[in-house]
Amino acid sequence: MLSSLSIRDVVLIDALDLTFHAGLTALTGETGAGKSILLDCLGLALGSRSDSRYVRLGADQASVTATFEIPTSHPVAKALSEQGLNSGESDVILRRVLGADGRSKAFVNDQPISIGLLKTIGANLVEIHGQFDQTGLLDVATHRQVLDAFGGHRAATEAVLAAWRHWSEARHKLQEFEKEIDNARRDEDYLRHVHRELTDLAVMPDEEDCLTAERARLASREKLLDISHDVVATIGPDSRADSALSDAARALEKGAALAPDLFESAIAALDRSRIELSEVYIAALAIAEGADAEPDRLFQVDDRLAALRDAARKHRCEIWRLPSLLEKISERLAVVDDQSGTMVAAQLRAEEAALAYQNAANVLSKARHAAAERMDKLVMSELSPLRLERARFATRVVALEPAKASAHGRDHVAFEIGTTPGAHLEPISKIASGGELARIMLALKVVLAQDDGTRTIVFDEVDAGVGGATAAAVGERLLRLGGDSQVLVVTHSPQVAARAQHHWRVSKTVSDDLAVTVVDPLDANARQEEIARMLSGTAITEEARAAAAALMASRS
Repeated sequence: MLSSLSIRDVVLIDALDLTFHAGLTALTGETGAGKSILLDCLGLALGSRSDSRYVRLGADQASVTATFEIPTSHPVAKALSEQGLNSGESDVILRRVLGADGRSKAFVNDQPISIGLLKTIGANLVEIHGQFDQTGLLDVATHRQVLDAFGGHRAATEAVLAAWRHWSEARHKLQEFEKEIDNARRDEDYLRHVHRELTDLAVMPDEEDCLTAERARLASREKLLDISHDVVATIGPDSRADSALSDAARALEKGAALAPDLFESAIAALDRSRIELSEVYIAALAIAEGADAEPDRLFQVDDRLAALRDAARKHRCEIWRLPSLLEKISERLAVVDDQSGTMVAAQLRAEEAALAYQNAANVLSKARHAAAERMDKLVMSELSPLRLERARFATRVVALEPAKASAHGRDHVAFEIGTTPGAHLEPISKIASGGELARIMLALKVVLAQDDGTRTIVFDEVDAGVGGATAAAVGERLLRLGGDSQVLVVTHSPQVAARAQHHWRVSKTVSDDLAVTVVDPLDANARQEEIARMLSGTAITEEARAAAAALMASRS
C-alpha cells in the first residue's frame, strides 16, 4: 500500500509530507484548493506524463516521492529483484524529478530508471479511476485476466498454457520434419549419387594415416632390397661369416676331444650364434621377398590416396570425415524412404496435441462463461444503489478464430455497458459521463476486490452528480472496498466523507502574494466541522453539525 507521499515545489505546494494508512481515506476541500494537484503529484510518481508547468514558480526543479509497503510475493518485488533494483527492504520508493527546462528523471529505490519502467511499476501498485482515466479496468487487454482471477481459473489457465506449449512444440517438430523431407526430395538424385560414390569408395577409419605410412615404406623399396641383399651376402651360405663359423666349429671340436669340460660352454655359445645368424638370414630374405613381391603396390597406394583426397576436396571436408558424411546422407535418404511412417507419426503427435489443447481451452472457455454470468449478476446488483438502475453490464466471452488461439485460450473477453434503456451495449471505455464511469468502476472494484490483488485504489469524482442515498451507497461501497484494499477518494460528498476511516482536508492559503496548498489530517471534531461545511456551505449551522455527527455515527 501507499505509505507516504513527499512533494517539493509542485505548483501550489512548496513542501508537503503525507502519511497514509490502510482502509478508506477521504480528501475533501473547497473547489480550487488543490485536491487535483495531489492526484497529479501521485500520478507523476507513478510515471504519468510530465510538464514544466508543474514546477513551482521560482524553483529550479520539482520532485515527488511515493513510498509503498509491499509483501515479498508482490509482482513488483519480483520484477525489481530480477532487474537488480530491490533494496532488500519491503519498501518500494518511487521518485520523480522535473526540471524547469521540462526534463524529467525517474528513480526507484534511489536507482535511476526509465520513465517507461516507472510507469509499469506504478501500474502494478496503484489504480486510479478518474473522469479521463483510460487504464486499469478500462483497458480491454486486462479483462481476460480480471475474469480469470474472479473465476479462480488458475488451474485451468495453467492447463491451457501447458497444452499450448506441447502443441506448439509438436507443430514445430512437424514443420521441421516437413521441411527436411522437402529438402531431401529436392536433393534426392544428388544424395543418391553421392551415397553411391562414398559407398563404393568405402573409406575405412584411419585409412589415410595407414596409407601414408605404407607409401613412405614403399617409396624406400630399392633401399630395402639393397640392405636385405647385403645382409644375405654377409651372413648367408658361402659367406665369409659362414666359413669363419665353420672353421671355429672344427677348432672347438678338436679342443673338446682333448678337454671336453673346457670347451663345452664355448661350443654351446657357438651353436647359439649360428642359430641366431640363421634367423637374421631368414628375416633378410623375407624383407627382400616382401619388397619385391608387389612392384605395383606404390602406384596402387598413390591412386587410393588421390581418390580419397579428391572426394574430400569435392565435399569440402577432411578425409576422416567422409564416413560420417556417408552416415548423414544415409539418414537423409532414410527420411525420404521412410517418409510415410515417420510423417504419419509426427502428424499424429501434432493432432493429439491440438486435440488436448482444444479440450483444455474448451474447459477454460466453459468456466469463463460461467464466471462471466456470476460476475455480471454481482455487478448489476451493485449498480442500482449507485443510481445506475437503468444500466446494463455484460461480460462478453467470444470465441476467437482458430488462427488467433493463444497460450491464453480461444476467448476474447470484454466488459460492456449500456446506460440508456434499449441502447446497444458498448465497450466500457466509451462511457461518456465521468461520474457514471467512476461509479461503474466502483461497482466492478467492489465485486473484484478480493480477486485482482490491487492494493491501492484512488477514486476521483466518484460521487459527481449524486447525493443523498446514492452518495451514501457510494460511501458504503468505498468503505467495504477499503476492507480489502487501501482506498483514497477525492470527494465533495459529506455522505462519502463520513464513511472514511481517515480524513484529510485540502485548503489553500496566501502568503507573500503566493498561493500555497495545505493538507491537514482531521481528528473527530475537525471532521465533524468539515462534513458540516460540506453539508451547509460557508456558514456552518448547528443543524449541519448535528447532521454531520449523525452521518459519522452511521459509519460505525
